[in-house]
Amino acid sequence: MTAIKKYVAEFIGTFVLVLFACGTAAVVGCNAAAGTGYLLTALAFGLVIVAMAYSIGNISGCHINPAVSIAMLVSGKMTMKDFIGYVVSQFLGAIAGAAVLMAIVGVDTGLGANGLYNGNVGVSFVIEVILTFVFVIAILGVTSKQENGSVAGIVIGLSLVLVHILGISFTGTSVNPARSFGPALFVGGEALKNVWVFILAPLVGGVLAALTYKFLSTEK
Repeated sequence: MTAIKKYVAEFIGTFVLVLFACGTAAVVGCNAAAGTGYLLTALAFGLVIVAMAYSIGNISGCHINPAVSIAMLVSGKMTMKDFIGYVVSQFLGAIAGAAVLMAIVGVDTGLGANGLYNGNVGVSFVIEVILTFVFVIAILGVTSKQENGSVAGIVIGLSLVLVHILGISFTGTSVNPARSFGPALFVGGEALKNVWVFILAPLVGGVLAALTYKFLSTEK
């Protein structure tokens, strides 16, 4: 598969993730008190991953998340050139998805942007590292065996639902730098000011997951 096709696939996947999943968050809300909206948002993120995994997974691996890509880079499963191409494509896809979403529902909905938990940078950072660690190590585990290929998309999607069920009430759950940057770019204000937390923390979580899985899975 040529590199450009992989990058286009990553652009499409991230575009769909932001439009549909962040769009669900924007429309139904992410307040834990409103349980239906809370669960719908968590499910939307997971279901997008399932849909994209079985459509573009055989083309690019369906990372659609820089935290996943950096874990694959650390694990030696992709080159630095592809990593850069993937991340650029993911961010562009997220920006495009957020732009279309804004045109549909308006910026006042918040576009599913992330926010600090109680205004605390440190706590929010740690939460995002932990959530991303759990999500990415699940990906590394299920994709480590070829025979898991038929169910990998479902497992990864459900893992994303899991981290959202816990994380939404804290930070809105990022675990994905591109997914956070797209909406924040258009929402502006505090969302854009604090978006660095939701870019850096997932990357740290992804690296930690890759290093931990490499340690656990090595025979030496």
